[in-house]
Amino acid sequence: MSTAETPAQRLARNFSELLQELRVSQAGVQILFAFLLAVAFTEVYEEQSFGLRMLHLVTVLLTTVSSALLIAPAVWHRVLFRQGHQADILRKANLFALWGVGFLAAAMTGTVILIAEVAVGGPVAIVTGVVAALMFATLWFALPRLFNRHADSEDYVPPSRCP
Repeated sequence: MSTAETPAQRLARNFSELLQELRVSQAGVQILFAFLLAVAFTEVYEEQSFGLRMLHLVTVLLTTVSSALLIAPAVWHRVLFRQGHQADILRKANLFALWGVGFLAAAMTGTVILIAEVAVGGPVAIVTGVVAALMFATLWFALPRLFNRHADSEDYVPPSRCP
């Protein structure tokens, strides 16, 4: 015999699930940030063109924004969780997570372009970056929207109703 989940329990579970999901993104953004910081302290870095160093800086800034957005929900929860704003925190945390992942995709695309530019240069680096950007846009944003659209169709059977 199971009892129905209360709204407070649902909010707590939803926030817990969000924090679990953010842990995956935060690990990726932290590793990327460390890599990008290390690059700036190599001897070869000073020999690179101004354009490549600017791409590196922009990528570091994108990673910084992503990190701030992905960490903010945990901080907001810690600061505000006893003040009865759980629903508002969860709504904003969801937006921050989505924006944070978007900035992470941009930062990873910048990193791919940066590495491709050093490795092969020219148009191949740009094409490689475009392919990376399309991959992130498709896997992280387009496909979930497509799945959501199918869930709205009359033929959709929720998993709980599947035999």
